[in-house]
Amino acid sequence: MSDLHAAVPTYETGFRKWLITITVITCAIMELIDTSIVNVATRQIAGNLGATIEETAWVITAYAISNIIIIPMTGFLSNIFGRKVYFTASVVLFTITSFLCGSAGSIYALVFWRFMQGIGGGALLATAQTVLVETFPPEEVDKANGIFGAGIVMGPTLGPVLGGFLTDNYSWGWIFYVNVPIGIIATYLSWKYIKGGKSKEKTKVDYWGILFLILGIGSLQLVLEEGERKDWFNSDFILTFSSLAVLGIVAFIVREFRIAYPVVDLRVLKNRNVIIGCMLNIAFGISIYCSVFLYPIFVQGFLGWNATRTGLLILPSSFLTGMLMGLNATLLQKGVSPKALVILGFSAVIGYEVITYFLATPDSGEWDWFWPQMIRGFGFGFIFVPVAGLTLAGLKGNDLAQASGLSNMLRLLGGAVGIAVMNTFVTHRFAIHRNDLISNISQYNPSSNERFYGLVQRFQAQGKSYEEATAMAAGAIEGAVSTQSAIISYAEGFLLIGIICACVLPLIFFARIKKGQVTDIGSAH
Repeated sequence: MSDLHAAVPTYETGFRKWLITITVITCAIMELIDTSIVNVATRQIAGNLGATIEETAWVITAYAISNIIIIPMTGFLSNIFGRKVYFTASVVLFTITSFLCGSAGSIYALVFWRFMQGIGGGALLATAQTVLVETFPPEEVDKANGIFGAGIVMGPTLGPVLGGFLTDNYSWGWIFYVNVPIGIIATYLSWKYIKGGKSKEKTKVDYWGILFLILGIGSLQLVLEEGERKDWFNSDFILTFSSLAVLGIVAFIVREFRIAYPVVDLRVLKNRNVIIGCMLNIAFGISIYCSVFLYPIFVQGFLGWNATRTGLLILPSSFLTGMLMGLNATLLQKGVSPKALVILGFSAVIGYEVITYFLATPDSGEWDWFWPQMIRGFGFGFIFVPVAGLTLAGLKGNDLAQASGLSNMLRLLGGAVGIAVMNTFVTHRFAIHRNDLISNISQYNPSSNERFYGLVQRFQAQGKSYEEATAMAAGAIEGAVSTQSAIISYAEGFLLIGIICACVLPLIFFARIKKGQVTDIGSAH
């Protein structure tokens, strides 16, 4: 009888199984929506709170940083508090901070509450996969992973669309308030149905590792964000936090290699495929977050699109990405090399960035952007799953989990650092292009003279005095120079993303994949 009792399955069945699935997937999608929902509302937030676009970028960056910090910590936090308590508490934290984000009266308050929201959200994303795998029977684990993978794609996809609709029809605060009723329901369902108590084993916590991780990443992000405004290393502020970033990162690496219970086991990097996979994930994170960050600012700022129009154009390409993820899983299971799929995916993304560089003009319309977006969606569809397969090939047990967690963390870190670097790059290039264009405007340049006096005559024809018309003409030319400089700078931002992907792409050829090797990619999510 004891043997029969021991054989009773621990997974869920029937209605309860699908109720748990809906709960955790809803929480994961809600967290992922918030990684991109702000992107189409940055200008509205900046205008309402009296902040610059660069300061508003911190609303996105703060969320990404706290996600990065919390994701590698979720394993031992679940063991300490129990998965049920930890998951439910994370839903509560995410819900409360969502309301506080929407109520924020200053950019500083909004950034702080976004950081706290990310702590709750990162835990939801990291824990949802484990809950799903333990909810389904072994023969249906692939189905669980497929559902979770679809959620990962749909979250960032729905973010810009939902954010655009709420911003255009209500206010930017509703992009956060929308989480509150969903969070209340998810809190009840999580507490009632999710299982998982405290670990019976005594868990050691790598407090110093966590501290060094926060210090290193936080200081690095602060340097990248504030460097341009504070004249980089001519500023004591930048020098101080650069030193803290180096000390924090070096101390973190040394600590994680030397202790037996690291918060992130960096020893897994001794595997060549893991290093290559991590580098690809960093480039993938940069390409996802930076392109989605640049695109809304460009089309809203220079083409005059509203937030809804901006978000809807991304939707078809994101659906394409989701469909291709399922195809990729099938191809890998049949023994197709991840190398070939990753090369195909990154090549498409590089093509998108190059096309967008030439496409980014004031005269471009929806159809000019639609097909490049589809190329982007195609490329992303052939990167996520194959990179996971390449990274985890041949790994087992704890090494598999550590490599998965590390690669996921670095993908988010690539996005967070990438946005800050992109802000600095665009600002720097804007100043260069503006100086170049301004130098062409002088009384000795026939073309600029013709343009200037043509504007003067137009304003005089509207009833303005010569002095008024002259001042207005000078202002119009100044505005045109600034606009053109910004357009060129943002176009170069897209090109930079493509160059980064092109630099990383050759690493794929150094990966070792045995012919016909099949990798369980479930934990890669």
